[in-house]
Amino acid sequence: MAENYDVIIIGSGPGGYVAAVRASQLGLKTAIVEREHLGGICLNWGCIPTKALLRSAEILDHSKHLKDYGLVLEGKVSADVKAVVARSRGVSARLNGGVGFLMKKNKVDVIWGEAKITKASTGAQPGEIVVGKSTKPVVEPQHPVPKGVKGEGTYTAKHIIVATGARPRALPGIEPDGKLIWTYFEALKPDVLPKSLIVMGSGAIGIEFASFYLSMGVDVTVVEVLPTIMPVEDAEVTAIARKQMEKRGMKIFTSAKVAKVEKSANSITAHVETSDGKIQQIAADRMISAVGVQGNIENLGLEAVGIKTDRGCVVIDGYGKTNVPGIYAIGDVAGPPMLAHKAEHEGVVCVEKIAGLPNVHATDKGKVPGCTYCNPQVASVGLTEAKAKELGRDIRVGRFSFAANGKAIALGEDQGLCKVIFDKKTGELLGAHMVGAEVTELIQGFVVAMNLETTEEELMHTIFPHPTVSETMKEAVLDAYGRVLNA
Repeated sequence: MAENYDVIIIGSGPGGYVAAVRASQLGLKTAIVEREHLGGICLNWGCIPTKALLRSAEILDHSKHLKDYGLVLEGKVSADVKAVVARSRGVSARLNGGVGFLMKKNKVDVIWGEAKITKASTGAQPGEIVVGKSTKPVVEPQHPVPKGVKGEGTYTAKHIIVATGARPRALPGIEPDGKLIWTYFEALKPDVLPKSLIVMGSGAIGIEFASFYLSMGVDVTVVEVLPTIMPVEDAEVTAIARKQMEKRGMKIFTSAKVAKVEKSANSITAHVETSDGKIQQIAADRMISAVGVQGNIENLGLEAVGIKTDRGCVVIDGYGKTNVPGIYAIGDVAGPPMLAHKAEHEGVVCVEKIAGLPNVHATDKGKVPGCTYCNPQVASVGLTEAKAKELGRDIRVGRFSFAANGKAIALGEDQGLCKVIFDKKTGELLGAHMVGAEVTELIQGFVVAMNLETTEEELMHTIFPHPTVSETMKEAVLDAYGRVLNA
């Protein structure tokens, strides 16, 4: 007889495991199905290990400018790529074990294998999944199968949440091969550093790896099909980031595409077509394909039970509900923005709605912050200036340069900008965009303000500590209303 649960979650990435913890907290008997490693892509191959790599790159970058801080180091600082990668994988392994601990602590059953939905819940009858043997075995000894997990078999639950994440998208004819053309999997753990690298795509994944390898001393070329790098960000902010990256030596082509790639034994030649139709051949040791991701919707039985999908993702409402009662989806598999923190929030909202909690608010994708951990960092929330104008909003825009901020100057990090966008009539904060040192830590102040529906007056009367880079946030607000004090 199949074991029955209140909630079964397919996938243990940030959305899945957080949803499992919250479900257990609410008294729901919960299980989570995982086929490869606890923590999903984010923890094992994305958010966390990339930040460990970028931290090594940041320290290396600082070491190149010690004289600017009055410091002298005898000898040359260099990167040991194997040690850098080993540290990154160690950080990932530590957190992987932490997810296993959380499952045990919260009495969430872990079922190891690949799940397929065979029945949706109907009235008093629960939904059903069949778990088969995983076709993607654990990829590293650092991430072993946890002890005491359940395995293959049939399980039932009134509520089934799909949290299977996404995988790298491949362009026809330029598919990653694991040797010359990498995805982020290979880019995270190179055996040796290439001397030259082409990065195809300048979204968060592409530009972070471009920044990391540039810091490591690699000759980096970025090719982006759209007119600006990091195209979802505000154009004024990305222009500043691009200028600094090019100053560091990065070569960037925008409004350009990789038309084809020729491979030799240990290098590639990319035929890059620019906006004027001309073809430029660029040779490099390796290329990273970072042209986006696509949802993992295959082999889950979604078609059989009638789940609606759109452009490779499951269609949901603001609470994670699909068109089929008793089946939900959260995170990357449910569409953009494909961010770990969005997945976590969706998981909590979905489970609280299932549990019948009062006043559960639907996920507002317009208030999901975006962070790119390149050098310089970029962070944002809400509407860009261009989008606000496109929507017909009458706006006020404020800006404040890091060059006028005392803390940024003291840090030697005075190249940055804080930009805010307000509705001229209501004072509503519509968007905030930042580029510079530690802006990925600062943006949350604006996220909180937007969630609290804070007006410009309340922000202007908030006391910011001095000296901090956060003061640029208040000064940008003041600038929007002609009251800037330090510029």
